[in-house]
Amino acid sequence: MSLRVAAAAPFKQKGKRRIPEQAFVVALSLDRDWMSPDQAKRVLDLATGEGLVERADGDLVADFDPEDVAIPDDFTPDASLFQERSAFERTLDALVEAGYDRQETVAGVNQLQQDLGVTADAAAVVYARRRGVDVASAAAKARTELRG
Repeated sequence: MSLRVAAAAPFKQKGKRRIPEQAFVVALSLDRDWMSPDQAKRVLDLATGEGLVERADGDLVADFDPEDVAIPDDFTPDASLFQERSAFERTLDALVEAGYDRQETVAGVNQLQQDLGVTADAAAVVYARRRGVDVASAAAKARTELRG
């Protein structure tokens, strides 16, 4: 997932799990020259929304171990990085990361969606929770979209 890779880069560069917000933006925009400062702020917003990073007293704290993320030498974020992902996409990624097969998971979510008569986002969240996979941020997003 390129968002996780991009979000990990500033923390890995500093060798810390807690860094100032400005250091995050500078690392992505000036140090690595991957994007503009505004785009780096957008990446930060997306990473925060996905539960990868949280803000604490003016700093950013990684909610994952950045050292566990490999950054390929030829990595360059593409335009899809700046698009917000649906609750379904977030949940599917969480399930695959937890070891579930992508194709079987999609089929299971589709069946659950038909059985319950709910949106794909809601079905994916229910599917994940039934398997003990934490998808709190995706569930919050699905809930917000349902309330619309």
